[in-house]
Amino acid sequence: MELRQLRYFAAVFEERSISRAAERLLISQPALTRQIRLLERQIGTSLFDRVPTGVRPTASGAALHTHALAVLRMADASGDVARTAGPVGEQVELGLPPGVPVTWLRGALDRVRTRVPEALLGLADVGSAEQLRLVRAGRLDIVLVHLVPPDTLTNHLLFEQPFGVAVRPDHPLAARSSCPVRALHGVAVLAHAREQVPTEHDRLIAATHQVGSMPRWRFARFTENALVCAEIAGADAVLLTEPTALRLLPDWPWRRLVDPEVSLPTWVARQPLTRGVVAAVHDALVEAPVAPIG
Repeated sequence: MELRQLRYFAAVFEERSISRAAERLLISQPALTRQIRLLERQIGTSLFDRVPTGVRPTASGAALHTHALAVLRMADASGDVARTAGPVGEQVELGLPPGVPVTWLRGALDRVRTRVPEALLGLADVGSAEQLRLVRAGRLDIVLVHLVPPDTLTNHLLFEQPFGVAVRPDHPLAARSSCPVRALHGVAVLAHAREQVPTEHDRLIAATHQVGSMPRWRFARFTENALVCAEIAGADAVLLTEPTALRLLPDWPWRRLVDPEVSLPTWVARQPLTRGVVAAVHDALVEAPVAPIG
């Protein structure tokens, strides 16, 4: 998925018409149509339905639009960093996984802009496992990941976000102020597949066994299409952090898991031997203030 594709998608979403969006973007309508279809194939779901007046976003399209706006705003902020750096600068490729709180990330990027003005940031919206592969291959300079980085990388734990469940509004769990793990017994719960967050997956399973709770798990690989996956799986709750739940399932109340709590950690990592500007950006991210999350 490229930033250009997200900009094209956002234009179609806002115009509700491929022809009007093509005029706005100064590209041909067939070229824009091909890009939207390519994006749908990459994501694996339809983003728009055709209607007499143009197009109408699907539920997946509406979910992606919120995420796309956040990514595009961050990309624009990176451009500000590049412009304020002056004529001489160094490119630093930074990986971002789903689920990083946008408010923290904006503050962290502001800190990088102030502390390391010569850094020209390039942002890659990539899952944690793929990020670790890319940083080892030298294609990313710094990664933010939810997986424990290997000891061969210089890394630092930035923060942990508490997990909770986004609950269907009409489900009894929605009436609670929090959700004890025991209360998930018998509930159909959608959670990320193990390969996405293996450590947290195992901790969650252990936590439910510890209290004798047996949810009806529905495991799936998803990033932006939580609502669609929940509908297909017949899930009454979706395991997410609060910022992600508010973005993907704004109409489903989020309830923090307690007794015991389960959290999602975020690390920053880089190669031990690297350019000075990369080390400086890494240090700025490490030192970025972390407000209470969740």
